[in-house]
Amino acid sequence: MKFHSTKSPESFVNAPEAVLRSLPADNGLYMPESIPVLPQEFWDSIHDLSFEEIGYQIAAPFFSEDIPEVDLRRIVSETLSFDAPVETIAERDHVLELFHGPTLAFKDFGARFMARVMAYFTRGSQQPLTVLVATSGDTGGAVADAFHRVEGTRVIILYPSGKVSGLQEKQLTTLGDNISAIEIDGSFDDCQRLVKAAFLDREMMTSLNLTSANSINIARLIPQSFYYVHAARQLLKGQKPVFVIPSGNFGNLTAGLLATRMGLPVEKFVAATNINDVVPEYLKTGIYTPRPSEPTISNAMDVGAPSNFARMDALFGSRWEEMKLLIEGYRYSDDETRDAIRQIKKKTGYTMDPHGAVGWLAAEAYRHEHPDAHTVVLETAHPSKFIDVMEQELGQGTISIPERLACLADREKVALQMLPDEAVFKEYLRKIS
Repeated sequence: MKFHSTKSPESFVNAPEAVLRSLPADNGLYMPESIPVLPQEFWDSIHDLSFEEIGYQIAAPFFSEDIPEVDLRRIVSETLSFDAPVETIAERDHVLELFHGPTLAFKDFGARFMARVMAYFTRGSQQPLTVLVATSGDTGGAVADAFHRVEGTRVIILYPSGKVSGLQEKQLTTLGDNISAIEIDGSFDDCQRLVKAAFLDREMMTSLNLTSANSINIARLIPQSFYYVHAARQLLKGQKPVFVIPSGNFGNLTAGLLATRMGLPVEKFVAATNINDVVPEYLKTGIYTPRPSEPTISNAMDVGAPSNFARMDALFGSRWEEMKLLIEGYRYSDDETRDAIRQIKKKTGYTMDPHGAVGWLAAEAYRHEHPDAHTVVLETAHPSKFIDVMEQELGQGTISIPERLACLADREKVALQMLPDEAVFKEYLRKIS
């Protein structure tokens, strides 16, 4: 399949170029030339298919021209080495747990798939691949784990100082080897801006063989569609889900939209945000107004200029009226989120992290207006990644930390501190080239 920029729909590149270059020269985002609709027999049989088979059937239309079946099936199998179970915590109230991977966050699905696709496309290359990634929390850890010690790659992770949790920071800054971390004195939007600036410098992009691991990369976005279909197969036949998505850069919601375009029946998507509510505001007013992000306890959602809005807009042909028919938006404050963490535990016995708690609030609001809806909240990270907030609300010792996260606590953080200055960042990249 070919891919085009959201800004240049008439100009196409192949999958290797879209994946390895990440960002088109015109600063758009890559989109597939068409979104394949999977045959009805696939949808009729999803309750009988394995997670791996679902993943392969979704990935094949996008990558089978460039990756042989045996290699693509291996990539999918290695990506989906852990489950994404749906837990029912109350009547019509479901949670899709996306934190069972190695870094305890949903980003593991996309990062592992993308790392393996990139490794396939660069096999035999003599030039190292430099992977740039901006993170507001979980992306950096997932990418660091997926690429750690992968031959022929080096990873540079930019994160906002003081705006990720302590254990999230340890996931980005303690691996070493081919993984480097830069602590930016600014916001996630600053980190994202610096990454984009590097990609728009064509000379630098060539000399460093740059690629991105953010959800701007189409190879990280497509595998996130896998678990929407996997979630639907875990519900009873005939139940049409309402997916409630804690949203920041909106890659997760965009992946859900791809799944619906491929044929997945969905009643509605709910975009749940913290006070950084650029998209919910757009859904209400039809006016898209990016603005500087504000820090919250749901830090992975602290995005004021979500990159994937360009893809959302393209999928709906810039028709606001059509987008708001399928997507509803809600926003919540930190105080509301804290109260939700306590209420979820009290009402259901379930422990939900701050991001999931924002989603739960939105699901409650949606079911209040639509009592028959079956809401599926995407629980995007394990609560232990936000231990300080969780113990403030639920009490000391109430959250167990999985060993693969606990073992990082005593490791030494190694990060380069930097101002959010494009010239300074580019000079750093030139020195390592």
